[in-house]
Order: sequence, then structure tokens, then C-alpha cells
Amino acid sequence: MSLTKQLWITIAGVALLAIGGSLVVSFYTAHQYLEEQLKNKNRDNATAIALSLTQLPKDQTTIELQLNSVFDLGNYQLLRVTDEHDKLIAEKREESRIEGVPGWFVDLAHINESAGIAYIQDQWNQYGKLVLQSDASFAYKALWNNTRSLLFWFLFTTVAAGILGKLLLSRITAPLNDVVNQAQAIGERRFVTTPVPHTRELKVVVSAMNALSERVGQMLADEGQRLANLGRQIHEDPVTGLFIRQQFLNACSTQLSNPNAPASGAMLILRVSNLTELNRDLGRLVTDQLLHDLAQAFLSDSNAIGGRLNGSDLALMAPPAVALQDWATGVAARVHEVVRRHPNADQLTLPMAAVPYQRSDAVAAILARLDTALAEAELEGGRALKIEKFSDEAPPVRNQEQWREILTTALNEKGFRLGNYPVLTLKDEIIHVEAPADLYSAGIIFKAGDFLPWAARLGLTGRMDYAVVREAFDRIASWQHPIAVTISAQALQDARFITELIALLRANPRQVPFLWMEIAEDGAARNPAAFHAFCLAVKPFASKLGLKHAGPRFSTLGDLHDLGLDYLKIDTSLLYDIDDNKDNKSF
Repeated sequence: MSLTKQLWITIAGVALLAIGGSLVVSFYTAHQYLEEQLKNKNRDNATAIALSLTQLPKDQTTIELQLNSVFDLGNYQLLRVTDEHDKLIAEKREESRIEGVPGWFVDLAHINESAGIAYIQDQWNQYGKLVLQSDASFAYKALWNNTRSLLFWFLFTTVAAGILGKLLLSRITAPLNDVVNQAQAIGERRFVTTPVPHTRELKVVVSAMNALSERVGQMLADEGQRLANLGRQIHEDPVTGLFIRQQFLNACSTQLSNPNAPASGAMLILRVSNLTELNRDLGRLVTDQLLHDLAQAFLSDSNAIGGRLNGSDLALMAPPAVALQDWATGVAARVHEVVRRHPNADQLTLPMAAVPYQRSDAVAAILARLDTALAEAELEGGRALKIEKFSDEAPPVRNQEQWREILTTALNEKGFRLGNYPVLTLKDEIIHVEAPADLYSAGIIFKAGDFLPWAARLGLTGRMDYAVVREAFDRIASWQHPIAVTISAQALQDARFITELIALLRANPRQVPFLWMEIAEDGAARNPAAFHAFCLAVKPFASKLGLKHAGPRFSTLGDLHDLGLDYLKIDTSLLYDIDDNKDNKSF
């Protein structure tokens, strides 16, 4: 039972005890008062009537007339006159009628009425005795009305006190609610602090929780920073910031073996031919700065994978956003701009070569073709750029309008189908089913890598991801298995998509716990602010959130522990020869 409920029960018990006690005391006091007043009234009235009868003739007719007159004018239940031997002379009686008072209350509040007795004189002798008993119905009515009024005011006061108590209690217990929310946030690996209240007992608890949250958050932040530094030391060249050779080759192999990666792309290599002379003539610091600037010119393409193959060779792998000729020429122009701004530019020899590839190609075959093209560029000398016109079994080329028609038709006609790739524990139990989206159009199946670049260019990724999540809900409704879908980097920045996604999550509360949404690390790294905002917006709906292809750009994502991510999927490039690669194993 919650503390708030216990407090309410305690308050209600005390209030009922106080009200019940007050009501009983008031009832008893009023009851005693009415009994005493009724007794005094009977005595006084009996004395007054007896005195009037003393002054009248003592014949029976006169006495009966006087009793009838008094009985009709007063509010009596009994008037009786007897002689000195208790022989009845005259009597007037009427049964009491108590109207407007419940019978149970009359029985509960029984009034013991004492009759008034007075003696009638005949000159100096005693003539007789007068017995008088008033009608007690007015006393019952007065007691009932008084009790009912007290009960009404007690109930009114109780309701008012309850409303006021609720406001005060909510204000007093607000820090406790904050502590509960803070504890839940820590459980979700989000480390927040709450305002310290003025209540002494709560102040100690809140301060301790804030200190705990800050310490654990700082500990994880330090661990994250240490992990990021380790990742840079293991995977990145310290001079250029590009991947080292083995990590670059692993990343290329992952790209080529991933069915959801772009179907085609290009690889470019740049060689600083006279690196030894540059180190000797310009010094290591100047040469290192030159290599760093050249690498940054490479990495201006956000979709590219860059690596330093050896001391003088820098390589770049990227899906072509435009034609190969234009892409390679653009990279070369950025490189030449760096050279133009750098001192002693006339000493630089920078041959470059670019070759296209298909998703089915092997890394070794691409590098072999790239070496051949680079050799031809070196023969031309200077800053020559050699582009190979290789197109073996290239897929048919579709223009933008054709892709727009294919994608919009698929969105309107539910042309997306989810794959079925179970992710299992070591005991072969299903963790979730990974469900990448394929596009079916005119009998052709397009993998995600085929249509995602065009969906991004046409601004359709938000609609596409929404359709995928909706399809996942339909499958969850029949399968009741966890399903993982990928949210694209472009959709993270689409406010309309996020709004519609939250509405869809609210409308399917039973399916939400089975939905796992994952974002590629590369997309999250390109816009960490949008990634953080997306996680914080979606996490309250209890959907699982994960990061896939994690590792290569881990250091650029900031404090992941504040987002409450549920899982990471390590990038395949880190797992090649993991048993022999001590650095990757440590990372």
C-alpha cells in the first residue's frame, strides 16, 4: 500500500473518530438538556395550574372545565386531579404523536419524562393532587433537528477538510513522487536531479537520491568517455582521424555484405607520394596537419567511410549521391582546395583514383582495381585523377521520377514487406525478430539499400518508416512476438513522423511492448540532438529502443546513458577475427 493511501486512511480514521465523538457528546448533552427542561416545565406548569384550581370552587364540573381549558391551550399529554386518597376527580389524556422524526431515532433517543406534581388546597386543607405530563414530541423534533444540523455541518467540514487536506498532502508528498520518478529514471539509466524540499525528513531522502544520481551518472559518463577514448585509440588513426587499415577494411566488408546497404558505390584513394620528403623538409607537425586537413576534406561526405591504409594512402568508400565522375571530381576539388591553402603546395604530389563497385563485390577485388587505377594516375604525375569505367552486371539505372513513382505507389498500396530474421539467445530462445523492410514493385524486390537513398532524397523516409511501424503492429497483433524495425536517420528530424508515431503508439498500447525500434549508429551520430530528442519522446511508451551497427562512431554520440537505451547491436566490422584482435575484443 502506498504511503499516500496510508496517510489518507490515518487522516480519515482520526476525522471519523473526532466527528463521531463530537456528535455523540453533542447528542448526549442536548438529550440531557431537553430532559431537564421538560422536567422543569412539568413541575412549573403543574404548580401554576394547581394554584389556579385552589382559587376556584371545588365542584367537579368547575375542575373539569378548567382542565379542558388548560389542556386545549397547552401542549400536554396528561392532566389528572385526584383527591387526598388518590381517588380520580377529573382527567384529560391524549396520546403523543411524533411526526417528522424517524422511529429508529425515537427509540434511540428515548426521553425519560418526569411528571409534574402539585397539590390543590381548599382553604387550609388539602383538597387533592394534580399530575401533569407534557407532550414530548417537540423535544424529539428539537433533538432530531439539532442532530441532523450537526451531522450536516460535520460532513460539510469533513469534505472541505478533505479537499484542503488533499491539496496540502499533494504538496507535501510531491517530493516523494519526484523521488519515485527519479528512481524509475535511474532504472532506465537516466540520471536526473529533483528540487530539494523544505521538509526535514524528505530533504534528507531527496538529497541522498540526488547525490546517488549524480555519482552514478558521473561514473557512467566517465566510463563512456573512457570507452570513447579507447575506441579512438583502437580504431582511428591519431593524425587523420580516419579508420586504421584493418578497421577500414572491416567496415568495407560489412558494407558489401549487408543486403540493406546501398546496391552500389565507389571507392577513392589518394596517395601523398612524397611523404618522406615532406616530413624532412616541412617537419612532422606541418606534415601531420596537412594529412589531417586532407582527411577532413574526405570526411565532408557524411555517408562516407574513410581510412588510412598506410602512411601515405588515404581511402574513401561511399555510395554515390551523384554520378561517379561528379562525385570523384568533387572530392578532388576539396583536396585541391586544401592544397591551395597550404604552404609549400608546389612540393605536393597527390595522385588519386576512383572505381565503382557493386554490393556483391569483394573488398580485395575492389582494392586490386583501385591499385591499378592509382598506378595509372601516378604515371600521369602531379595531381592526376584516374576514374575507372567499370560496370559489370550493373543494375538498371532509374531516374528520380521513376523512383518517386515506385515509392509513392508502395506507400499508397502497402508495398512494403517485413523480413523475418530471428535474433536468438544462446539457448535458441527468440529475443526478437529483426524485420528489415523490402519493397515489392512490378514483380521486383528491392532491398532497403536500393531504395533508402532515393527515399531520403525525395523526403519520403518519414512516411516510409511510419508504414513500416504500422506493418509491424499488424504482425505483432497476430504473432505476439517482439519485432525490431529500423528508424532511419532522416525520420529522426521529421517532426510530422514523430507526431504520427507517438499517436500510433498511444493507439496500440497492447502492441507497444513488443515493438523494438533501432537506429543505426551512423545516422544517430550525424544528428545526435535529434537522436536524443527522439529517444526521450518515445521512451515513455515502454517501447524498446536500441542502437544498431554500434562501435565505429560511438565516441560522437555523447552521454548515451541518459537516454535509457535497452540494447546495442555491435557493428560487424568490430567482430571480424575478434578472437585474434585484442584491441577490438577490449573495446
